[in-house]
Amino acid sequence: MTKVIAIVGMPGAGKSEASNFFTEKGFERLYFGSVVIDGLKEESLERTAENEKQYREKIRKELGMAAVAIKMFPGIQEEADKSKKIVLDGLYSWEEYLFLKEKLPSLILLCIYAKPNIRYQRLSERQERTFSKEEARKRDVDEIEGTNKGGPIAIADYLIKNEGTKEDFMKELEKFLNLFENDKL
Repeated sequence: MTKVIAIVGMPGAGKSEASNFFTEKGFERLYFGSVVIDGLKEESLERTAENEKQYREKIRKELGMAAVAIKMFPGIQEEADKSKKIVLDGLYSWEEYLFLKEKLPSLILLCIYAKPNIRYQRLSERQERTFSKEEARKRDVDEIEGTNKGGPIAIADYLIKNEGTKEDFMKELEKFLNLFENDKL
């Protein structure tokens, strides 16, 4: 049986770092953002925060709030036929969680948490998709109000607080992985 982890968290919390950790441990990574990136390419639109938001809103109007998970699901199924371990990087909405949990009852939801001032500092320093503090705050509000992100964060099966060093974060991910692989979640 394929084991699946879905990672949720606010921007700058460390979702991508966690996803990279799992990839190094032999998980196949599927990125929620790829649905938007691929959609922008298909529509010949530049990858900007505004275009990403407009595309997400467009597909959610067409398919509902679970749109990204719906569009990803065929790829998840295909990967599940080949891989024993999958990590889904960047779950957004409550509806995406409900959709995936129905299709993948063994899904484990991992929340990566860091308080806003730490996340905003990280977002201002990262190489791609840099955000100012004001932009990061606006994105937080958009994700909470516009994508129903609070639900998956609140109901996560496991929470890792990522406010220290990268080494501390990796140790916490190791603890989670041990529990996950030994069916103790």
